[in-house]
Amino acid sequence: MTALSERTLFADIETYSSADLARGGVRKYAEAPDFDILLMSYTWDDEPVRVWDFTADGPPPWLREALLDDTVLKVAWNIAFERTCFNRYFDLYTPPEQWRDAMTLAAMNGLPMSLEAAGAALQLTEQKLDTGKALINYFCKPCRPTKTNGGRTRNLPEHAPDKWQQFITYCGRDTEVERTIYKSLIHFPVPAAERRVEWADARINERGVMIDRQLVASAIRMDDAFKAEHMAEMQRLTGLENPNSLVQLKGWLATRGLTPAALDKKAVAELLGTAIDPTTRRVLRLRQLLGKSSTAKYAAMEEAVCSDGRIRGLLQYYGAGRTGRWAGRRVQLQNLAQNHLEQIDLVRDIVKQGDLEGLELIYDNVPDVLSQLIRTALIAKPGHTFLVADYHAIEAVCIAYLADEGWRLNVFAGDGKIYEASYAQAFGVPKESVKKGTSERQKGKIMELALGYGGGPSALLAFGADKLGLAPEQLQELVDRWRAASPKITAMWRACEKAAKAAIRCPGKAYRLKNGCTYLRDRDALRLILPSGRRLSYWAAWLDEDSGSIRFMGQNQTTRKWERMETWGGRLVENIVQAYARDILAEAILRLEAAGFPVVFSVHDECIVEAPAGARWQNMAEIMGQPVPWAPGLDKYLHADGYETLFYKKD
Repeated sequence: MTALSERTLFADIETYSSADLARGGVRKYAEAPDFDILLMSYTWDDEPVRVWDFTADGPPPWLREALLDDTVLKVAWNIAFERTCFNRYFDLYTPPEQWRDAMTLAAMNGLPMSLEAAGAALQLTEQKLDTGKALINYFCKPCRPTKTNGGRTRNLPEHAPDKWQQFITYCGRDTEVERTIYKSLIHFPVPAAERRVEWADARINERGVMIDRQLVASAIRMDDAFKAEHMAEMQRLTGLENPNSLVQLKGWLATRGLTPAALDKKAVAELLGTAIDPTTRRVLRLRQLLGKSSTAKYAAMEEAVCSDGRIRGLLQYYGAGRTGRWAGRRVQLQNLAQNHLEQIDLVRDIVKQGDLEGLELIYDNVPDVLSQLIRTALIAKPGHTFLVADYHAIEAVCIAYLADEGWRLNVFAGDGKIYEASYAQAFGVPKESVKKGTSERQKGKIMELALGYGGGPSALLAFGADKLGLAPEQLQELVDRWRAASPKITAMWRACEKAAKAAIRCPGKAYRLKNGCTYLRDRDALRLILPSGRRLSYWAAWLDEDSGSIRFMGQNQTTRKWERMETWGGRLVENIVQAYARDILAEAILRLEAAGFPVVFSVHDECIVEAPAGARWQNMAEIMGQPVPWAPGLDKYLHADGYETLFYKKD
C-alpha cells in the first residue's frame, strides 16, 4: 500500500480485557494477556462511516501503515485510550503529534468531556446511542459463569448475534458523532503552544511514576488489622452488631443520655469536649479512628500499577473544563493528605515491615499515619531522585500582576509574606508587627484565600474564620478593609464583568482589558482570550433580562448535568487567574521537558521530575522562574522553591 497523504482518519474502537479500565487505567487494561480489539468504526475525511469486525476478519490490512504514517492525522474521542490500545495491539509507537483529541477540543470550547453529553449539548441531529453500556458490559468484560451460559467467562459474537449487530451499529454511531463534533469546533484552532502542552501531557502520562509496592501492600494489611482490632473493641463496649452503623450507634448513645443530630467528624469532636463517661468517650474515640479513610488511595495504586511497577495516566489534561487546569485520575494526586511526621524515613520502614505493634507504641492514630504516608508511596526509580519545585503563592502573584496592584507586587518582589502584608495594609500597621502564629496573620491568611474573587463573610467562614471567634460584623469589617486595601483588584472585577457583558451585547466585537485579556462573543460562545493565546469558553452565553447577570450553559461539577449557569465579575477574575497560573505551569513543563528534566507528575502548581541521583532542584527552579513571553516582568515576582527526595513528600 502506498503512503497515505494528508488525510484524516476518524476512529473509535471497542475492546475486550479482563482488567478493570476504570480502576487500573488504559495502560494496565491493554497489558492484560486477553486484551483484544473487537470492532473499529472509522471514516476517512468526509466519507461514510464503516465498521470493521476484528473478530471476523482480523485487523484491516491498511491500518498498521496508516497508524505509522505521519501524513495521516488520527482523530478520536479520548485519544489516550485509542492510541494506547492501538500501540499495544500492533506493538508499535505512534507519537502524540500525529493525533487530535475531539474530547479535549470539546473541553476547550466549554463543552462536556463525555461524547454523549457533548452531542446533547450541541443538539446534534444524530446522537450517541444509549444502548452502549449494556452491550459493553456484555461483550467487553468477563461474564460470570452460570449453568445457563455453559460456564463460560466471556461472551462472544456467536453467543448473541442480534446483540452483536446492535454493537456494530453503536460503534459506528460513535465515530459519526465524534466527527460531527470535531468538525463543528475546529474553526477555533488550538494554539500551537497549547498543542505542545497536550503532547507533553501525553508523554508524562505514559511515562508514569514508580510506586513502593512493599509500602502499599503493607499499609493495606496494617490498616485492615488495625480496624479489625478496634472494631472488635467497639463491639465489646457497645454490644452492637455493627457499631459502624449510624442508626445503631445513635441508639446506643441515647442510652447514655446523648442525642446528637449527627456523628460526623465535627460532631464527634464536640461530643468529646463534653463531660462524658470513660466508656462513651472511648467509643467516640474509636469512631474517630475507624472513620479515617487511610487505604483507599493505596488500593487505587495497587490496582493501577503496571507490569514495570509504575502507575500511569495520573493526570487528566484539561480536567477543569472552565480553566483548563489539570485534574487527578486514579489516585487523585491533587488532594493527597499532607504529611507532618517527624523521622518519616523511620516511620516508612516500620510500616514496610508490617510492625503494627511498633507503630502503635509511637502513634495512637494509625490510620492518620498511614494517610500521611500515601505521598511517600510514589518513589523515584533506582539510581534516581525526585526533584520537586513549587511556585510560591502563584495565584496571589497572578492576581496582583493582572490587576497591577503595586503594593502586592512589591511584597512578591521582596520577602513574599503576603499574609502579613495583607493584614498590615488592611489595618494600617507595620508588616513587621504581624508575626507568624498570631491571630493577625491568620486573619491576613483567610482574607487572602477568601476575598480575591469577590467573596464576602460567607467566603471567610468557608476558610475557617469561625475558628478565630469573629462576630458577623467583624467578618464584614475584614471584607471592607481588604477591598479598600486592594482597589485595583476590585476594579478588575468590575472591568471584567463590564467587558464580558459588552461582548455579549455586540457579537464579533473584541473588548480588550488592560491586563491583556480579551472578551469576544462569537456564534457559539463568549470567549476569554488569554495573553498565552488560549481561550476560555462560556457556551451560548447570554444576559439575563431580569437580573442583568451573565448566564451560559455549562456542566455542573457536582451533578455533571449540562445546565444553565451564572457568572459575575469576581468569578470571571477567578477563571482568568487560575487559567493564567495554569498556563505558567504549562510553560514550565515544556521548558523542563526540553531541558532534559522528565516530569513524572504535577500537583497544583508543583512539578515533580525524576532525575539521576545527584541532580539538584535549584537548576529546575531556575528554569521554572525564567521570563514568560506573554507575561512581561512577571518573573520578578514569581519564584519556585524545592527540594530533592527519594520519595514524594511535602517538604
